[in-house]
Amino acid sequence: MRTQFRAYASHKVWDNALLRYGAYTLATLLAIMCITTPFNTMSQLVFVSVLMLIALLVRRIPGRVPTLLLVVLSLTASTRYLWWRMVYTLNWDASLDLTWGVVLLCAEIYTWLILVLGYMQTTWPLERKPHPMPEDPQSWPVVDVYIPTYNEPLKVVIPTVLAALGMDWPRNKLHIYLLDDGRRDEFRAFAAEVGVGYIIRPDNKHAKAGNLNHALSKTDGEFIAIFDCDHVPTRSFLQTTMGAFIHESRLALVQTPHHFYSPDAFERNLGLFRRTPNEGELFYGVIQDCNDLWNATFFCGSCAVIKREPLERIGGVAVETVTEDAHTALKLHRLGYTTAYINLAQAAGLATESLSAHIGQRIRWARGMAQIFRIDNPFFGKGLTWAQRICYSNAMLHFLNGAPRLIFLTAPLAFLLFHAYIIYTPAIYVLLYVLPHMVHANITNSRIQGKHRHSFWAEVYETVLAWYIFRPTTMALIAPHKGNFNVTAKGGLVKKNYFDWTISLPYMVIVGLNVLGFSVGIWRMVFGPVDEIPTTLLNMVWTIYNLLLLGAAVSVAAETRQLRRSHRVKAKLSSALRLPGGGLVRCETVDFSESGAALAYEGPEKLQGQRIDVSLWRGDEEFSFPAVVVGQSPHVLRISWELTSRAQQADLVQCTFARADAWVSWADGRMRDMPLLGLRKVLLTGVEGYRRVTSFAMPATAKSMIRIIGPEGWLASLLPRLPLPVRTT
Repeated sequence: MRTQFRAYASHKVWDNALLRYGAYTLATLLAIMCITTPFNTMSQLVFVSVLMLIALLVRRIPGRVPTLLLVVLSLTASTRYLWWRMVYTLNWDASLDLTWGVVLLCAEIYTWLILVLGYMQTTWPLERKPHPMPEDPQSWPVVDVYIPTYNEPLKVVIPTVLAALGMDWPRNKLHIYLLDDGRRDEFRAFAAEVGVGYIIRPDNKHAKAGNLNHALSKTDGEFIAIFDCDHVPTRSFLQTTMGAFIHESRLALVQTPHHFYSPDAFERNLGLFRRTPNEGELFYGVIQDCNDLWNATFFCGSCAVIKREPLERIGGVAVETVTEDAHTALKLHRLGYTTAYINLAQAAGLATESLSAHIGQRIRWARGMAQIFRIDNPFFGKGLTWAQRICYSNAMLHFLNGAPRLIFLTAPLAFLLFHAYIIYTPAIYVLLYVLPHMVHANITNSRIQGKHRHSFWAEVYETVLAWYIFRPTTMALIAPHKGNFNVTAKGGLVKKNYFDWTISLPYMVIVGLNVLGFSVGIWRMVFGPVDEIPTTLLNMVWTIYNLLLLGAAVSVAAETRQLRRSHRVKAKLSSALRLPGGGLVRCETVDFSESGAALAYEGPEKLQGQRIDVSLWRGDEEFSFPAVVVGQSPHVLRISWELTSRAQQADLVQCTFARADAWVSWADGRMRDMPLLGLRKVLLTGVEGYRRVTSFAMPATAKSMIRIIGPEGWLASLLPRLPLPVRTT
């Protein structure tokens, strides 16, 4: 029987174009019927229950075909919801209701479009593997390594240069250049000391893109590897990336992930580091891998190799927008070149230290993508496949989410404050259409993104950025040539805990509006018409959810101290201690940094203040580093390196940050996404945000209240309460 089925499946009749397009037409007609057929309350309940049961069963089945089925179920629920919203829920008889309703509907159409484009873009990752290099290293091509810098401190740049010097590539075919747009004497001296090229230019025109293009005119390597000055490459970077060029003549770009060994503002301020995927991991873990399937890999400005000839053919790195990297890739794709993405972290750098720096970086990205959408729109022009147009357009449209997110955060206020029915239908219908749309989208995205984005955290990230990217993206669409390139600060310190009231001000204003709306909702529940209680209650629940999202956003603005200039990386590396008396003890690292390390140590000796030598390995080669013990506990030694030369510093970088396997196991042990747990974590983070606001605004009062009545009682004390009854005697 199975053989017969295989014979039927492989029959040539299925290659008939008429039959194939007939099947597509039939499927489309069935989908339209499923989406547009009106149901009564019970029929809709049965329909969504069946869809939900199928989804809950399918999500447990491994493989990509079940994922595609989940996508179909999600699109059915979401498109049916959108059709219902457009046809049945607008109040055409009341201008205020209609205005608010259309505004909300436009935001929902935008999110539906992003959902559809996202499914098309990210459902099937390519998971490309590195190609091996030819056996004879002398046949390998010449590579120029560019490390652009502007105002970063030399301490940040040194590890990147030293690691680049240690990459496994023939010495006569590897040329490293420090591109110093700050034109600093100490950088020139450092470059001369370690034997790398040093290139400056007379001006800073076109910022990083101009810096790279100037270097392009001064060097002649067949390939260019580019690293931001804080991105430390591993020794295997070139051997991992260059093989693809040998095997594919039209290949112009190979991109690898941007990995960060220090926590960003969200991870540090919310305590999520290495426990929850960070904001950028979805892009590098899922989106780029799926872009690669469609030959739409984006250039990300660092951790990449570009072939010189295609780059020169498009006029160098793009200078028309402030996201020169993505625009460069778009130009390459328009000329028919191919690109590749290898999802192996082959370099690691520093994340933004503060929320303000993080937002500033995202503003630049958002403005630049809006600029490209305006002046070189991927929907139009020649050279792109339909899949490439979708991948680029979805990335650009994503950064226009500021206005829709602000609309969702304030939408329930239309009814609570102004009595405007933005969804003109009984509350039960809202639940029967909205909940399936939301639940299916979360189940499906959890299936696709679960390793790299936990459920509901996207809403927190969008809430934090919404106010700040709304204006620059709008202006970029109107006047695309305005706006300057801003360099993201790296390597700074946060000297004390503080609350960033300036950054959080927009959130606090929206919080105040939602609290006002919730208070009016209570009044409506008590004194309003009885038949409006379900609608009032629904909008109040929506408001509570918005308040908790805003609370999570506010929580990120509570900056926690970051006093280490050298970030410690938790990793177990084989090591050995040579003790003052001459003894040798095998052990392993607990963590390491450029300035010191923690070593697992069980010996009886008291080593506090003693000078020791610590051995580490780079492959089979052993290196010994002098150190002093600065702290000792029963199981751990804390040491500070006492390096005596630049060569020792280079060896240490190459034994730690630049190891070939340095970042392979970074996410080991991290839980995969579970949507309900994700929701719980986000909501608790929202509660924590309000506690933090109170602690910083009224520190003494907040601490005493929490000590007396506990955190739960303190939270309950913030809720509105009815007045106590007057006692009569």
